[in-house]
Amino acid sequence: MGNHDHKNKSQFIQNPAEHDDDMQTLEESSPISEDNTDKINETGSIITKNGKYVVHCLTIIGQIEGHTILPSQNKTTKYEHVIPQLVAIEEEERIDGLLVLLNTVGGDVEAGLAIAELMAGMKKPIVSIVLGGGHSIGIPLAVAAKHSFIAKSASMTVHPVRMTGLTLGVPQTFEYFRRMQDRITTFVSENSNIPKDRYNALAMNVGELVLDVGTILEGEDAVNEGLIDEVGSLSDAMDCLFKMIDAQKDAEKRKAKKAGPKKTKKS
Repeated sequence: MGNHDHKNKSQFIQNPAEHDDDMQTLEESSPISEDNTDKINETGSIITKNGKYVVHCLTIIGQIEGHTILPSQNKTTKYEHVIPQLVAIEEEERIDGLLVLLNTVGGDVEAGLAIAELMAGMKKPIVSIVLGGGHSIGIPLAVAAKHSFIAKSASMTVHPVRMTGLTLGVPQTFEYFRRMQDRITTFVSENSNIPKDRYNALAMNVGELVLDVGTILEGEDAVNEGLIDEVGSLSDAMDCLFKMIDAQKDAEKRKAKKAGPKKTKKS
């Protein structure tokens, strides 16, 4: 009973801003401590600090789980876990930036787009890196970051929206799929350097996959197509994130200096 209660409590994400006395704990805690290991197991994320920067590391793996619970043997990323984490990260002043590690086969389209839209709308510096694979709806998640990386050996599969094993029986269903695909294409083109026409051409390619339509892009190919910004490793992604954090802090200092001291109203 005690273990069950502990697990239920650990699923709730606390905003560190509620505990002003915890800054010392945040600074002194080790990423490999027992508590932090439990957090990784529960939420797939961890906060790291190297003396100058506080970075939240978020992993998106397996399938993106949406409104339907997937079988227990599937590795999943639950959007109801990720969304509140993103809100807490954006509101927490002590967190300087977000690093997103992606190795996903795709999943629920609307859940993936919801997470991607939240990431794209955040003010915090965000860097993503595709490791292994960033397929299907994983593509919008990768390009939603301010800067994106892909490992040299990683790949991304561009394909149209579909429902496995179902036939499009009526024109209204086809129109629904077409509009959903357009939402994905528009988001990807607006958050990367690939034109909509080129993305659609890659998605509808019939000459590469034997039993499907689409295109597989490996590391260099994804960069050459304008989908991802750079081929790189974890250290490259971290260095880029640190530079973005420094640039944002410098911009905030200049803005504060330009605004001058706040004037107090006279009663």
